[in-house]
Amino acid sequence: MKVYLYAKSGHAIGLDATRRCSAVAKLLQEKNCDPILCTCDFRAGAYAKEELGIKKYVSVDVLSNLPNIMERGDILIYDTDEASEFMETNMKEFCTLLYKIPDDIPSIIIDKEFYKKQKKHSIEKMFFFGDDDYNNNLLNICKESKQTNIPLLWGHYFFLGNEKELTPYFSEILEEEEYVHSIQNVKYLLSGSLNACIESIECGGKPVLLRRDDKEYDESLIKELHLPSIKGSNLNEIIEKFDSIIKNYPKINYTHDYDIDSIINSISVRIETYRKLTF
Repeated sequence: MKVYLYAKSGHAIGLDATRRCSAVAKLLQEKNCDPILCTCDFRAGAYAKEELGIKKYVSVDVLSNLPNIMERGDILIYDTDEASEFMETNMKEFCTLLYKIPDDIPSIIIDKEFYKKQKKHSIEKMFFFGDDDYNNNLLNICKESKQTNIPLLWGHYFFLGNEKELTPYFSEILEEEEYVHSIQNVKYLLSGSLNACIESIECGGKPVLLRRDDKEYDESLIKELHLPSIKGSNLNEIIEKFDSIIKNYPKINYTHDYDIDSIINSISVRIETYRKLTF
């Protein structure tokens, strides 16, 4: 019996699911459950191992290919919208335990080893568009804009060569390897990633969500958090709205009222029982 976590990822998707699944995987690693992270592309898995502390990963193109590597009775946690009702029924029959993010494990799950409340933030403002920009949307909103006084945190899947194109519009470009440190230390974050906003809140930051046209967001979570959000057609308009919000930033409604320990313990008990029966 093995534990698998499947995170939808890729150059047109980003790493949000990978970061959430990695947070869960690390809790399972602490319980000696030996979890395996499955990502849709090799780069996401390698990133999780190098930057997020994951020990094992494997590339799986789509969720429906998981039975090719899993065995009946294995345990699965998945973060994707790929599963149809028929597929979910089959997965429940195939797996001993099955959990879905955000249905069973909330999407506000983050790695608390990395993201802790900071006494002082060393970065005043920062823009993180997201890890992906397959359609060059960021480039498009920057065109016809003037240089801003805000640094840009580089996305993991940004195209080579775009750095030269984007540099004139920002005060500086922060490398993708600085992601964790930057999210920890920024006071006011502007981001197209809801997950990054949640990580920032955990660190005591005050994020603003940029509603990207190519993304769908959890509207109920945004409303529950009282998270401010903006849209805009060009960079200068977006930054102007961002600056206006942070001058009178609202109170965020963020609580830790979820219990993942029961799920982690249930998985741990199943794995330990199986080991005793097979050795």
